[in-house]
Amino acid sequence: MLRVLAVDDEKPLLEELLYLLRSDDRVLSAEGACDATGALRRITRALESGPDGADAIDVVFLDIHMAGLTGLDVARLLAGFAHPPLVVFVTAHEGFAVQAFDLKAVDYVLKPVRPERLAEAVRRASDHLGRSAAQRPPGAAGPPGPPAVPLAGPARHRPAPDTGAAPAAGSAAAAAADRAQDLIAVELGGVTRFVAIADIAYVEAQGDYARLHTDAASHLVRIPLSTLEERWAPRGFVRIHRRHLVALRRIDELRIDAGTTSVRIGAAELQVSRRHARQLRDLLMRQATG
Repeated sequence: MLRVLAVDDEKPLLEELLYLLRSDDRVLSAEGACDATGALRRITRALESGPDGADAIDVVFLDIHMAGLTGLDVARLLAGFAHPPLVVFVTAHEGFAVQAFDLKAVDYVLKPVRPERLAEAVRRASDHLGRSAAQRPPGAAGPPGPPAVPLAGPARHRPAPDTGAAPAAGSAAAAAADRAQDLIAVELGGVTRFVAIADIAYVEAQGDYARLHTDAASHLVRIPLSTLEERWAPRGFVRIHRRHLVALRRIDELRIDAGTTSVRIGAAELQVSRRHARQLRDLLMRQATG
């Protein structure tokens, strides 16, 4: 019995695919994800659970054309794991079949999906899993591969463990220095305030000034964008346009439409210049693979 994840960014098509999969007696469970980021998060749980765990996934039925990472990108990421789920591509485009099978896809199903054709894909996946299980030595399940890192979302900070010991004066001074480097001074109504760099989602150039955008507000500082780009590169800030510097970890979505590229950070949609598009895509891919 197969445990299945279906991925498609068009909700009606995803619902139809899930209906057909759940109607197949060989499918134990079928879940849906409406984008590559959600799919990677779900697959991460499956890999951490292991092949016999409660969150395991046997097969991913994957659309190719989606906003942000494509289905081919997701399959390339999965290929780096020791025990990834099988992949079946479900797409309206015939031209990617060679790439799909180079990525060891079990099947390539064209839209609109015919029930009998999908049933054949389920059979192939089931047979493939049966052969793999038969070739595995008794009791050998193999450890899951390293977990994938979601493409986007705010950073989660883990508190340092409490050892119960008071910090020495030298370490306290070092901690204070580190803390100062994590802040930037801004003027607001004649008062100097400090903003945590980790709270800044993106920076916008305004002449010789730069406007810092956080989730709650924006602040103007008299620092050129090029200076901030150089200072904050080690902190994960990347240039995407002559006017914008963004925190890579805060990118929620990468969009490619009719040859133009943009990113969504919260409610803001920012254009990516052609000269920066390839570099940004490569950085996001590396972030997704840890």
